[in-house]
Amino acid sequence: QVQLVESGGGLVQAGGSLRLSCVASGRTFSSYAMGWFRQAPGKEREFVAVISRSGGTTYYADSVKGRFTISRDNAKNTVYLQMNSLKPEDTAVYYCAATSRSSISSRGYEYDYWGQGTQVTVSS
Repeated sequence: QVQLVESGGGLVQAGGSLRLSCVASGRTFSSYAMGWFRQAPGKEREFVAVISRSGGTTYYADSVKGRFTISRDNAKNTVYLQMNSLKPEDTAVYYCAATSRSSISSRGYEYDYWGQGTQVTVSS
């Protein structure tokens, strides 16, 4: 069992930055690829970014490419999402998730564990 706890959300003006963190319980963090997803009010959950177990491979949604950076520190059981040049359309609840699959994935149903989410609000 893996428990995930996100933090770092908040209210920021357009063009600003935030860094989200997700801390995982347990001693097998490096066995999971980690993803970030988001869900805006009235919309379906969407993929944001994913990082491989070692951190050597990353993949981003087109909507955030060049603005967001995913990274991980396996010694700290933590995955990060650095968000720069934020836009009002980035407003959503952001969730981190863990998958035991050997390859990275942008499909939410392939993830085994989910955090409770952290709210990000970008004002115009």
